[in-house]
Amino acid sequence: MEDLSFQWIKTNGITLHTAVAGPEEGPLVILLHGFPEFWFGWKKQIEPLTKKGYRVAVPDQRGYNLSDKPQDIESYSLDLLRDDVVGLIEHFGRTNAAIIGHDWGGAVAWHLASTKPQYVERMIAVNIPHPQAMPRVLKRNPLQWARSSYIAFFQLPDLPEKMLAADYFKTMVGSLVSTSNPDTFSEEELAAYQEAWDQPGALTAMLNWYRAIRQGNVLQVPEQKISVPVRIIWGIGDQFLSTELAKESLNFCEDAELVFVGEVTHWIHHEQAYILNLLIEQFLTKEKAAAL
Repeated sequence: MEDLSFQWIKTNGITLHTAVAGPEEGPLVILLHGFPEFWFGWKKQIEPLTKKGYRVAVPDQRGYNLSDKPQDIESYSLDLLRDDVVGLIEHFGRTNAAIIGHDWGGAVAWHLASTKPQYVERMIAVNIPHPQAMPRVLKRNPLQWARSSYIAFFQLPDLPEKMLAADYFKTMVGSLVSTSNPDTFSEEELAAYQEAWDQPGALTAMLNWYRAIRQGNVLQVPEQKISVPVRIIWGIGDQFLSTELAKESLNFCEDAELVFVGEVTHWIHHEQAYILNLLIEQFLTKEKAAAL
């Protein structure tokens, strides 16, 4: 990625370390990572987007890697995480952007599209349901409770940090490897994640995204239907999130489509980057093509 650079962007009272690439005048695309990644998780998506003329911004979200890491749980409400992205859009002098989010990054994208749709040109959610879909599915699908049990553990004080940091994050590395297809993450890539997790205060800050759930994070997302165009892309081998969650998420959208991708897991952006990039490009150019 020849033109990739890094900026320290002040937004919403904090500073986000942000990877930036692509022509300055190009349409803005913001890529939002989830747990336990950082900007690096989107590395296979950046260049294909810039080659199509997009200006791409990929922040380390608050609490991650080199971005600011408030240590109080209240700093990780979805309202604040949403407004971090609003500040990024305004930093680039834009009124809106295409927002693409995976995992927790997708939850932020859902919330932004739900509550401040004027900032969202269109949205792509990758293996992340609308936050209000989870309680609905949990009521009727006991299996999802088992899949989501790690969320309750992450909300405990202190113990998760001790367990996850032990032996230089051996458990976290093992989780990435065991929940993805074979050879998805190279040794060099795993080392990059370990370095990011080892930043002072990072692990607690990352876990505070989960701890904020108990303070009503999910309830901040309204149930009314989202008006902006949405594409949900879902690897059907996801060990954490059932396909039922993806289907339920359609009920929160006025204009949405769901694409299932086979033979991939929660980590589709690593495992089948070519397919995901094609689905992203197709959706971002959909209306333009129809107008020609």
